[in-house]
Amino acid sequence: MKRVVGLTEKVVIIGEEGEEEVLAKIDTGAHRSSMDIRLASRLKLGPLLKTRVFRSAVGKEIRAVIKTSIKLKGKPIKATFSLTDRKKMKYPVLIGQNILKMGFLVDPSKK
Repeated sequence: MKRVVGLTEKVVIIGEEGEEEVLAKIDTGAHRSSMDIRLASRLKLGPLLKTRVFRSAVGKEIRAVIKTSIKLKGKPIKATFSLTDRKKMKYPVLIGQNILKMGFLVDPSKK
């Protein structure tokens, strides 16, 4: 059964230094998920899988890619995230298609 998410959702990030609940932006246009590098560092997330060039609205940048555990709508998920500086962004985590394909439907009217 698919779980319905809205345009923003609470996500629990699970790291070596405990768990932290944050508000995440759901982005169906993003192929991959991303996370603020300070959040990943604070929770000691990893392991580092590789570095990769990513294209975004601001251009190209090289980012680290990690694999970590999260909970979205109570569902435990192990997924990859690119790490970037999101301090100027409203949300520290962006959930992209790589996670949404794991059994989620997006309802923009859901609050």
